[in-house]
Amino acid sequence: MNTSGVTLRLLDKADKEILKLPRTVKGAFFDFQHKFRSNPHTTGLKLQQLKGDSRLWSARVNDEYRALLLRLADNDWLIVSVKHRKDVYNRLSYGVNQVTGGIEYVDLEVVEDSVLRRLPAPASQAPAPAEPAASSQPEPRVRSLFADWSDQQLSDLGVAEPLLPVIRTLTTEEQLLGLVEYAPQLTGEVLLALFDGASYDAVLDQVTKPVAATEPVDPNDFETAAQRPATVVTTTDDALREALESGDFGRWKVFLHPTQARLVERRYNGPARVGGGPGTGKTIVALHRVRYLVRQLPPGRDKPVLLTTYNKNLAADLRSRLLELGGEELLSRVEVSHVDQLALRIVREAEPGNGKQAIDDSQAVREWRGLLDELGEEGWDPEFLHDEWTQVILGQAVGTRTDYFRARRAGRGRNIGRAERAEIWQLAERFSQRLDRLGRQTWDQVAERAARLEMGREQRILTVARQREEAGGLDNVHLQDGSGGWLRYRYRHIVVDEAQDLRPAHWKLLRAMAARGADDLFLVGDTHQRIYKNQVTLGSLGINIRGRSSKLSLSYRTTRQILRSALGVLGETRYDDLDGNEENLAGYRSVLSGGLPAGHAFPDWAAEREGVAALIKEWDADSDTGIQHEQIAICVPTNQMAAEVAYTLKLNGIHSVEIRSDGPHGSSGVHIGTMFRFKGLEYQRMIIAGVSDGLVPREAVSRLRDTDRVRYRHEIQRARSLLFVAATRARDSVDVFWHGKPSPFLDGSWVDTPESAS
Repeated sequence: MNTSGVTLRLLDKADKEILKLPRTVKGAFFDFQHKFRSNPHTTGLKLQQLKGDSRLWSARVNDEYRALLLRLADNDWLIVSVKHRKDVYNRLSYGVNQVTGGIEYVDLEVVEDSVLRRLPAPASQAPAPAEPAASSQPEPRVRSLFADWSDQQLSDLGVAEPLLPVIRTLTTEEQLLGLVEYAPQLTGEVLLALFDGASYDAVLDQVTKPVAATEPVDPNDFETAAQRPATVVTTTDDALREALESGDFGRWKVFLHPTQARLVERRYNGPARVGGGPGTGKTIVALHRVRYLVRQLPPGRDKPVLLTTYNKNLAADLRSRLLELGGEELLSRVEVSHVDQLALRIVREAEPGNGKQAIDDSQAVREWRGLLDELGEEGWDPEFLHDEWTQVILGQAVGTRTDYFRARRAGRGRNIGRAERAEIWQLAERFSQRLDRLGRQTWDQVAERAARLEMGREQRILTVARQREEAGGLDNVHLQDGSGGWLRYRYRHIVVDEAQDLRPAHWKLLRAMAARGADDLFLVGDTHQRIYKNQVTLGSLGINIRGRSSKLSLSYRTTRQILRSALGVLGETRYDDLDGNEENLAGYRSVLSGGLPAGHAFPDWAAEREGVAALIKEWDADSDTGIQHEQIAICVPTNQMAAEVAYTLKLNGIHSVEIRSDGPHGSSGVHIGTMFRFKGLEYQRMIIAGVSDGLVPREAVSRLRDTDRVRYRHEIQRARSLLFVAATRARDSVDVFWHGKPSPFLDGSWVDTPESAS
């Protein structure tokens, strides 16, 4: 029987199950899916319908394992599981979810067994009470976790109805996590959100509605259900191999959560923004968005899509991941560049003789300090002057002293009068002259100059457009740029990762680089992770995202235990949303579970470093851990501390690799760097050392409390964000070390652990 053209899909949950199978079985599965696509009725596959079921079939993978498949249509099949042959006849349930319209599959026996394994110890195993109970009344029955919600309410939220009887038996978080491990994804998300205290309406709005079907759902139409975003599947050989060979950490290339997929493929009438906490897949959405935009392009050899971010390290990572996602064909239509490098290129194009060395903020502050020393000025703080110059004078493109007198200084804290502004302006002019003499320029100067150049270019483009319109739309009105090419916008689409860290001049530059219109700018970021001083309001810079903002709330990286402690680091601090409103992490959650974060206290820094080395040796000695050193990271507050930790590890026979601005310098070893270096990275185990009062936050920040309250508030917020970013790089575990008094940012979930006893 010739059945060429067979479609074979793999359900999202099935690939996770296959990953756990022995290597030989996975190899057999690859052979199986090739044979099945050629002819599912090949004798060796032994395809047969399960008794009493019209849709569920099984087929031979090898002598021990069989694939369970749903027949969606004549030549359309969906693999829902790969099981040992003795488990094929478990109580299996499948159907079309009435809320999402997606296909769901549950092995009820596996779920029930997972819950039963987590039952509290029987009363007979509990220690006997010291005295007989005073009352002979029977013990009160333990209340179900979800007693406050009816079956109908849970079903309306998208919970799989076959699991309702099991859900009614849950009384502990451990049991709930046992069910979530094997339940359909939406069921797990809904139950955990309710358990975490979210209201019914909040769960409906934040968890269910984003993935709900937009049209009526026919429970018998499995073929249509398979096409809906809620049925997360893959069909191609390459995608299937990618999902299985790369393991869990390679799944991002193949499987997108329905909420992510909708954001990727949506048409926006202007700039759009996607927010969300760490590990929610914002960067993944950005990468898939780039691929989606490229697929809409007409054929060509140009690069009309720009993918940019704040620093070199992240840009290199984006380029590598984009190559993984779509190969050279995708990369050939995309320019990947960190935004400062982009600005520098614009300036050098316009000013070929500009050979000034670009310096970073810390070098610039040293130059400010040098200038003040030369002038004998003791009344000004070099950091304050640098911030005023970058955020107000350069940030607002202030060109004259008169303009500076009028400039708004919202959020700058310390009030300064006209006479003080005159002093600052004079110092800023001297500072610029000093940099010129030294042949240096700051990245802020580069960004501001590039923005001016590109805004001028945009004005010329608009002028040409008006001339063409006045000439009746004829194409005989044109203008050339400085290089002799036709003048046009540099990019059709711009995608920005880590948007919260860009400066005002960066936004002006990017806004001028793409024509205003549909799908022009797509931004992803989280202001809770802002670790630099750049606070902007996009609307004031010509980027209107009102009505086009979305938020991701499900973490795919960090466990629930780590997440709870990390959120505590943020405290009650308020964060903006890049558009003048308040940002929050309401509904931010994880369905992953793991151990509790651990705190480790030591009397001094030397002892703390030895403690870090001892913990890594302990992991090495644990045969069950099996962790590579490249999956362990140590972050500390300063470069000096990083060097000292590396030296201590070396004395203990542990090799380490330094994380620099462009990534790890070395191929094998524990990764060590300052907290700033770990933005955008992730590890199985994270060690955060030196989290002591006076280091996190720095003592200099604490001194601002009495001299500049607004600046103090901003610096404290930044310090909290830095520690939050560090803690949420971890997939499995976080260990926090300190000496002396712990940082005030650490609450009891970090400090009150047995390891922290000094």
